[in-house]
Amino acid sequence: MIDPSAQDCNTRLGLRLFLFYALFYLAFVLVNAFAPQLGEWQVVGGLNLAVTWGFALIGLAFILALIYGMACVPETGDKP
Repeated sequence: MIDPSAQDCNTRLGLRLFLFYALFYLAFVLVNAFAPQLGEWQVVGGLNLAVTWGFALIGLAFILALIYGMACVPETGDKP
């Protein structure tokens, strides 16, 4: 049986994590669209900001998925 309160909690958590990621991605897009010279800035080991930020987006998506998976409330009466 699905617990509506657990489902609501999981939905809110997912939306908050998505909003956080979307803002990080929006900043990436805006910097690259309106200030592309910033993307050429050398950050780490010869990699520029655009590449570093792109890899950070991939890593952040993975980390947020792990956070969501660990923080979700089970929707059934069974505990994991």
